[in-house]
Amino acid sequence: MLYFAYTARIAPEHMAEVAPNATFEYIAHLPEWGLFFPITGRSWNGGLPTAAPDPGSTVWGVVYRVADGDMSAIDTVEAEEGRSQTNIDAIDRSGKRHCVTTHLADLETEVSLAPSHEYLSIMVSGSKHWGLPAGWVVGLQDHLA
Repeated sequence: MLYFAYTARIAPEHMAEVAPNATFEYIAHLPEWGLFFPITGRSWNGGLPTAAPDPGSTVWGVVYRVADGDMSAIDTVEAEEGRSQTNIDAIDRSGKRHCVTTHLADLETEVSLAPSHEYLSIMVSGSKHWGLPAGWVVGLQDHLA
């Protein structure tokens, strides 16, 4: 299964904690999607992210190949953070579209919380590790300011 990681699972060490057999496949993005922080992160001291449709925005991440057994572990962690599994089309750097699995929160309200600095720092670290676009990394860092 191909899994698009844009949350803390983007950082290799955080993915390995949940899905030790996951392997990196490629960098990808979700065009016309943005990053929002509507989830109350009980143990994270701030809002947790989800991607949602947002014209003119892009969410960057990485795609891992994940075994079925590891996917259920990812489902559990993502559910604890307030997101559920869905399939979505992600675009790789060569412009090819791929159907991948990811996790999204239900955006019933327009609530936007102050992001968890600890959680966001993990996302920044993972984004830098994979060499995601500088604009994406700077945008994440702007939330830390």
